[in-house]
Amino acid sequence: MTTVRLPLFPLNSVLFPGLVLPLNVFEERYRAMMRDLLKTPEDESRRFAVVAIRDGHEVAASSPGLPDPTSPPDRGPAAGFGDSPLETFHDVGCVADAATIRERADGTFEVLATGTTRVKLLSVDASGPFLTAELQELPEEPGDEAGALAEGVLRAFRQYQKRLAGARERSLTTGAELPDDPSVVSYLVAAAMMLDTPTKQRLLQAPDTASRLREELTLLRAETAIIRSLPSLPASDLTRGPTSLN
Repeated sequence: MTTVRLPLFPLNSVLFPGLVLPLNVFEERYRAMMRDLLKTPEDESRRFAVVAIRDGHEVAASSPGLPDPTSPPDRGPAAGFGDSPLETFHDVGCVADAATIRERADGTFEVLATGTTRVKLLSVDASGPFLTAELQELPEEPGDEAGALAEGVLRAFRQYQKRLAGARERSLTTGAELPDDPSVVSYLVAAAMMLDTPTKQRLLQAPDTASRLREELTLLRAETAIIRSLPSLPASDLTRGPTSLN
């Protein structure tokens, strides 16, 4: 079993391998994480792990809380995540490789990272200035008929895009070539669909590519049917999703 210990960045969203993650880092615990990552030479990977929050707050309270307005704000690396952070997070996440970490004049950071490898969360350590975790790397197994399933998912995804563009009262103007690698297709579609966090998390932790693609095919057909029955809506109503404050 291959394990690794990395800084841990919990979010109210799911990161998939191959997908880009922009972050605006302003909380001190994550600023400390970025300062530590900057100690790694530029020619080496500056890696941290992203996990979706199951029950907790992405940004810790910075002012007195309720119901007691005199209660102190929650501080520390595990602030907002309860007494047992391991139980607060989903147990499958994704390693992120930070290509850009830029410190602003006010001490906050602008970060651009890319998801690389799925990992299973084994333990969480809150003894330092930021959370770290012991993680087990998860291989991506193709499963049965992944290639054929990927072709079906791509066809369904194109229909989904067309229906969505129609509901937005705008034309679909994407000339980008979609990938043909089944695992890449599965992650791209999972990230691109308008799904809630639990559903995206379920897709991330699918046992193999084929299983993920099968579920995506079902979801795409269902979502396309729903969109077909909707009246024309402003684009913002259809694309509104969770935004990471950090």
